[in-house]
Amino acid sequence: MPVPTSVEALLNDQNIRYDIAETPKGADNQALWHDQHLRNVGAAKSVLLEDGRGRVLAVVGADTLLDLHAVNRQMERELYATSLEDVRQFCDSHSLRSVPALPKLANLPTLVDRRLLDKESLLLESGDDALLLHLERKDFERVLKGAIICDIAVPLAPLEQDVDPSTDSEQILGAVQNFTQLRIRQRLEETLELPLLSETAQRIINLRVDPEADISDLAEVVETDPSLSAQVVSWAASPYYSAPGKIRSVQDAIVRVLGFDMVLNLALGLALGRTLHLPKDGPNGYQSYWQEAVYTAATIEGLVTAIPREERPDFGMAYLGGLLHSFGYLILAEVFPPYFSQYCRLAEANPHVMPQTIERHLLGVTRDQLAGTLMSLWSMPEEIVQGLRHQNNPGYRGEHAQYAKLIFVAKRLLLQHDVGRGPKLAIPDELFAELHLDAEKAHATVANILESATELDEIATHLGGP
Repeated sequence: MPVPTSVEALLNDQNIRYDIAETPKGADNQALWHDQHLRNVGAAKSVLLEDGRGRVLAVVGADTLLDLHAVNRQMERELYATSLEDVRQFCDSHSLRSVPALPKLANLPTLVDRRLLDKESLLLESGDDALLLHLERKDFERVLKGAIICDIAVPLAPLEQDVDPSTDSEQILGAVQNFTQLRIRQRLEETLELPLLSETAQRIINLRVDPEADISDLAEVVETDPSLSAQVVSWAASPYYSAPGKIRSVQDAIVRVLGFDMVLNLALGLALGRTLHLPKDGPNGYQSYWQEAVYTAATIEGLVTAIPREERPDFGMAYLGGLLHSFGYLILAEVFPPYFSQYCRLAEANPHVMPQTIERHLLGVTRDQLAGTLMSLWSMPEEIVQGLRHQNNPGYRGEHAQYAKLIFVAKRLLLQHDVGRGPKLAIPDELFAELHLDAEKAHATVANILESATELDEIATHLGGP
């Protein structure tokens, strides 16, 4: 299988010797996800950057994070990642599927991370996701003639190591202290300067632990908040649920469509989501907060149904975890506003890196730590506290691990279908086994969910809009 013509011509013009390495297949006889394969072999990948003066190509290892600050310091410019649409146009104009890790393509000024020269031989993105270029170091060095060799990347492995959850509060306090001039108070909830829980959210939480609570109690609480009431009714009336007849009230939504447990957790997720402001900034291509919440909750709903009844976690808690899984993103924007924009630009320049890794590099804490800590301060159920805190730690084996693993699987399944922003990575087989979930059923579940994308987008729009 040949590499793209423009890449072949560039290499042949320079008399560069190279081999072609096809993407290997996994145990299921399917080709590995491109992002996964690049990371596994530490291949060189490229990122298109630009500013008012033009474009620049950065070449780094797929097992590193591109440090945009280091790039701008080196170039004395204010470069940022080229938009996804403009990258597509660039690839189309050169008959490519992706941007190859070759400095002289399109005669762009190029920066190359110095670590790549430490390898005896390298694999490089070729412009075709099914193939990589294999070059010996001496040939790679010839390709780099005219490029700027410098330190512009940070290894991912240390940033991906999760920390002891017992130190979360201490780390958050330290991060706030590093990034503000405020005097650090003794109480974390005061330090974070976040709004108090709304009265509606507090009343819903109280209903959760009240064994005597019934449909009328829940309907009364929701109906005291007209906006929340309208959202619940709108959710139940969505074509996604195909409810017969018109949904006229919260009680109607509970009795005829969603059920007590579903509405209880839905109302709580909506009430908490409105506690913080939706950020106006965000990485290009980022799925809106409510879109991400709706898709993830719907996927978890399907996954729980696919688990044998005797092994299923609490449906309501799992669903609520899906709705709230990205709550830490809102906290991040609220607590670190001057640095949130920096996070967004770093995320755009590192689509191969999970958001939590970028947050740890930039701030020293992650959205998961923030969300778990705040949920604990708000006396939310431990299933939610642990589910949000460990949702990106597939190795977590502690209490309520099932909820964290469900979020992990749901998010990876959605990313594999181009829903959300982040690398496409495999889901460990042992994770399906731990959840008592058949892998084929899980993939079929998300495919079925995405057939209702129009209806889910409509729900998300009613909740806050993309």
